[in-house]
Amino acid sequence: MPARRVLVDTGPLVALFDARDRHHARVVEQWRRITTPVETVLPVLTETLYLLDFSRTAVEAVFDLVETGAMKVLPMDRVDLVRVRELMMKYSDVPMDFADACLVRAAERELVVHVFTVDRRGFTVFAPKHVRRLKLLPASLD
Repeated sequence: MPARRVLVDTGPLVALFDARDRHHARVVEQWRRITTPVETVLPVLTETLYLLDFSRTAVEAVFDLVETGAMKVLPMDRVDLVRVRELMMKYSDVPMDFADACLVRAAERELVVHVFTVDRRGFTVFAPKHVRRLKLLPASLD
């Protein structure tokens, strides 16, 4: 059986490297339980680096994840962007931002069902083509 693939959203990456984040402890615990490299998309990295407020230590840590292979950055092309636009229009009332739409599109394209996110409002609503609902990690944020 192939290893479970996990896409990671902005929130967990910020919480992982910012001990002041309210989700930090839960995210660190969940991160340690993931046994396969996580994957993400470039817009998530953009948001993450911005929200980490140019902390040199945090920026280095994020890049280290990519350079060591612990986190893979999935490509996006023109065809993907057509679908990203469709998703953003479909969920404009939620709303769905560009990074979330790219993550959902990557999940569809790669047939990934697990998303590591703290965004329960959006990701409990978004329905990719390949599954009714994505499976969210951590299972609980209590």
